[in-house]
Amino acid sequence: MDGQFTVSLILIVATFSLYIGIAIFNRARATSDFYVAGRGVPPVFNGMAIGADWMSAASFIGMAGTVMALGYDGLAYIMGWTGGYLLLTFLLAPQLRKYGRYTVPEFIGDRYRSNTARLIAAIATIIISFTYSVGQLSGSGVVIGRLLEVNTATGTMIGVVLIAFYSAMGGMKGITWTQVAQYLVLIIAYLIPVIFMSLQLTQNPAPWLSYGQIIQELQVLDQQLGITEYVVPFTEATKWQFLALMFTLMAGTAGLPHVIVRFYTVATMKAARWSGAWALLFIGLLYLSAPAYAAFSRFILMTEVAGSSLTSLPAWTQAWIDTGELSLADSNGDGVLQWTEIMISNDIVVMATPEIANLGVFIIGLMAAGAMAAALSTAGGLMIAISAALSHDIYFRSINPNASEKKRLAVGRWSIVLATVFAGLIALNPPGAITQIVAWAFALASGSFFPALFLGVWWKRANGPGVIAGMLVGLTVTLSYIFAAKYGGFTILGIIDTGAGVFGATAAILTNIIVSLSTAPPTQEAQDEVTDLRYPEQVQYKNGEVWLKEE
Repeated sequence: MDGQFTVSLILIVATFSLYIGIAIFNRARATSDFYVAGRGVPPVFNGMAIGADWMSAASFIGMAGTVMALGYDGLAYIMGWTGGYLLLTFLLAPQLRKYGRYTVPEFIGDRYRSNTARLIAAIATIIISFTYSVGQLSGSGVVIGRLLEVNTATGTMIGVVLIAFYSAMGGMKGITWTQVAQYLVLIIAYLIPVIFMSLQLTQNPAPWLSYGQIIQELQVLDQQLGITEYVVPFTEATKWQFLALMFTLMAGTAGLPHVIVRFYTVATMKAARWSGAWALLFIGLLYLSAPAYAAFSRFILMTEVAGSSLTSLPAWTQAWIDTGELSLADSNGDGVLQWTEIMISNDIVVMATPEIANLGVFIIGLMAAGAMAAALSTAGGLMIAISAALSHDIYFRSINPNASEKKRLAVGRWSIVLATVFAGLIALNPPGAITQIVAWAFALASGSFFPALFLGVWWKRANGPGVIAGMLVGLTVTLSYIFAAKYGGFTILGIIDTGAGVFGATAAILTNIIVSLSTAPPTQEAQDEVTDLRYPEQVQYKNGEVWLKEE
């Protein structure tokens, strides 16, 4: 075993012990602790927890790699994933918090006065969170695989055991405080290498300001090699695909159950809004650094690895070739490695960069700990969402309404364990790259939840039959488009599977409106409830009049 391995292992074990310690210290003692952390999390910390929940393995590991591979076209991911938080903070989060339920399906069931709608929403939650967690687990597999120098599949199974243990242990309360720690670990791990590379390449410690000059040098290199330039837009896909992907990710963000639940953990509507503002700041730190990361990595690869002879390649290349994520083929047989002969998987750009830039063992270990923090924090939040759908929405609200507190916690914990194991098995042979699997989860959320929540909060005429029809049509359209585009080669305006949400959301909104208008309107009480959501906490709307609540 080399020194690198030891350092990485110590850092990972130390951070893991910290997370598990926090989870045990804050373990859930009541159902409200388990699902919404007792609604007592301060907005700044909730913002950090949202950040960690949000920055999954896909953002941490896959994001910079996607930008590096796609160039300009990769920016749709960055704009879509940050823009979604604005939609959520202004259009949905405060209103959903005022309604005061535990889960998204519960809101849908009670707002639309329909058990069927709640069940469909619970099943959709499970499908979406499940798809998403497969992406997380295959991400943790890449990291653990590289560290322990084992196969990626073995790495995935190790991740499964850890996640199942600590999500089941702490519930939402344990997970929230664990996520605050994970956010700090992952952001420090992400920023240090970028700042160091920026110093190495440009003598300027602010990568956000300095990477412009590297981009200019990359343009020159691209012209010399005669390959498509890095900064030219829409080379990989049509501009419709760019817009569709951006919309899908935005609406998907605003409709993802495990993200919305985060806003239920604060005390008031105002705190929900501030959580969103803090979250954007904390997320922006990582997302604004990803393009710099991508440019620096591509520059170092093009200048230091490409053009060197195959016998004198740097030592780090071998370890990555072993994981199967990097291949170097000397296809023209001249003994010199050309840029076009390097096949690097998007998912390892961030992980390999500290090694590529020779940043030393400590930083490489830190990166690994950060990537693990990213995968684990998101997987934890997803497992709580799946478990809440199973144990709260399906078991407690539909099967056994008289279940004791103890019984409900037990059902919640077991559903986490089973869900994690099942998702792990699929992640052993994932159906696509991490960023792509995640984009499907967003397409499904934008086709089902976004329309249901958006109309549920802002249009009081929307009713039960409308939302049921809308969710079913939205899910069907989205799924069919994903399959048709991925396996049947069918596309509209060049929009591929990752942009399917545009069609799903449009179909769902139209269906909801048409069916709602052609069936009986909701009761006056239900309509008043919806109007009431628009007013601040201190005010209540009843029978067309606005009352100040008595303190």
